[in-house]
Amino acid sequence: MSIDDGAENALYEVTELHVKDEIMRRLEALGITEGTKIRILNRKRNGACIIQVRGTRWAVGRQIARGIWIREQESLG
Repeated sequence: MSIDDGAENALYEVTELHVKDEIMRRLEALGITEGTKIRILNRKRNGACIIQVRGTRWAVGRQIARGIWIREQESLG
């Protein structure tokens, strides 16, 4: 599933990136690669998602969110 399909406040792991090369390089520079743990914090009406990656919040647009594939992780704690 993609970030666009994930539930808010759940912990996920990035499994695949299906975005253009220049977007992939930018995501990698931000630390969003395969195996990265993320949490979906909020969804906006325009389709953007607010995610948390390694303690930092990022906003990603709908098209990018659809290109970041994830799987649910069991919460620690």
